[in-house]
Amino acid sequence: MNITGSNPMNPWNIWRKISFRFFFIYLLLQITPWTWLAVIPGVGYVTQYYYQCIDWLVYAANDHIFHVRKVLVPLNGSGDTSYAWTQLWLYLCLAILGCLIWSVVDRKNTHYIKSDYWLRTLVRYFIAMQTLSYGIIKLFALQMVFPNLSQLATPLGDFLPMRLSWMFIGYSEPYQIFSGVMEVLAGLLLLNRKTVTMGLCVAAGVFANVVMLNLSYDIPVKLFSMHLLSYSLFLLAYDAKRLLQFFVLNQPVSPSYSYQISLPKKWLRYGRFALKSGFVLATAILPFIDSYQRYTDTPSTGEIAQIPTGMYDVKTFIINHDTVAILASDTVVWKDVIFETSGMGSVNSADTLFRQRYHRGYFNYTPNAATNTLSFIKRSVTGDSTFLFNSRYELPNPNTIRLWAKIRNDSVFVELVKSRRHFQLAERQFHWLSEYNR
Repeated sequence: MNITGSNPMNPWNIWRKISFRFFFIYLLLQITPWTWLAVIPGVGYVTQYYYQCIDWLVYAANDHIFHVRKVLVPLNGSGDTSYAWTQLWLYLCLAILGCLIWSVVDRKNTHYIKSDYWLRTLVRYFIAMQTLSYGIIKLFALQMVFPNLSQLATPLGDFLPMRLSWMFIGYSEPYQIFSGVMEVLAGLLLLNRKTVTMGLCVAAGVFANVVMLNLSYDIPVKLFSMHLLSYSLFLLAYDAKRLLQFFVLNQPVSPSYSYQISLPKKWLRYGRFALKSGFVLATAILPFIDSYQRYTDTPSTGEIAQIPTGMYDVKTFIINHDTVAILASDTVVWKDVIFETSGMGSVNSADTLFRQRYHRGYFNYTPNAATNTLSFIKRSVTGDSTFLFNSRYELPNPNTIRLWAKIRNDSVFVELVKSRRHFQLAERQFHWLSEYNR
């Protein structure tokens, strides 16, 4: 194997060797290339022991060294949990310790040309994997969805910054698709050795924007996005001189051959083609097909089993045969109820029976047209379901829903009337000509 453009006769200085050893260990720990093959039958059985080992190390390091939190919260919808931060400190310490040991044991080695090439290649493919993964779902506007009725009915000041940013992007399909195009473009450019530098420039620009969004809107993907940006800058550093000459000094530059490799044996060339084809299939073609199918399988916008979707004001609320006044100051009584087209809904109430988000109680509902009943379900943050109650329903006219239910130990009757409230944001307004600010 010959790496084009690398001269093994030129020894590296000591600082380059030390920095390479550190980054080699740290980056491999972060991108874990040995887990990429977990989709192959049997490989997952082996990698599970790796994850168990890492878990043990993280918890042990937190208990005896870092003390980030007394009880670590594992990775979930958030990538910035106490577990993630402990893992970051652990990997940094392991990389520093490994670098010191490596530098003592292997101090006579003059360079790491081949290892350096494979490290850069793995990092390059990892960045491509992530840009394609996030970019493809944005191409079909599937990552951030348009605000639903429950969100439109929530006062703006009740939202946390992350949810505000999610709706901001989800509101505009063209903007989300544009973001996806840029991410996919970066991934495709990174797959070709001749366009790696351009791909890294695009990726760095994309990730810089993502990092700023995450930091500015408190989106809990800060660590991962900063790592992706740092990976791009790490690889761009190899072309720092050429980039400076071209973009700053306005000087001609020679082509870069840092990712060119010569494989003398035919089976190596065929093997490389097979591996790259498999990578493209797994990270680009299959995700594109899956996202396209999700896009075409658009959920029905009609009613679910005769339940007219929409927002309803509570006209009457009776508990144990006593009519309760609908007061804004009452935190338990329902003020309005929303039935979404997706089988989800929310109620304007602080009753902890429901999952509370942004001063509304959220629920899922499953209708039974045969018995005219609705099953109300509560979904937790982790996706677990808890049955709440059954309710008999009646539709005296297209604008009214009546519910009878046993909630906790109380008999509850609720009469709902279709709200006349209008949400301008749902109109997706756009004007080429604007005489005044809106």
